[in-house]
Amino acid sequence: MLNFFAVMAQDVSYAPVNLGFVIPKMNDVLTFLLRFFFIIGGLAAILFLLLGALAWITSGGNKESVDKAREKIQSALIGLILMFAVLAIIAVIENILSIGLGITRPIVFPGLITPN
Repeated sequence: MLNFFAVMAQDVSYAPVNLGFVIPKMNDVLTFLLRFFFIIGGLAAILFLLLGALAWITSGGNKESVDKAREKIQSALIGLILMFAVLAIIAVIENILSIGLGITRPIVFPGLITPN
């Protein structure tokens, strides 16, 4: 029976398996998810803007319905403005510091070992 050190000293060999696709790196996945959520947020804000406009059109002059529609439109516009402000701030930080946070450049994880 082999002791612990003898087992650890043995060479481990394996045959690479072709999965038919390439597994993406973690930074590529995070970059995609960040951009995807910004796109979903923008589409949701535009949808709420359109729903608010539709509610305003169909309010029939009812003051309470018009106020609810106005609040929905204002909330959607504030959401869009905040989202664009965050995108602009992140883009400026990325360009000034030359780092990747996922907006204009892919996310980059710092590492001690650089690949050859």
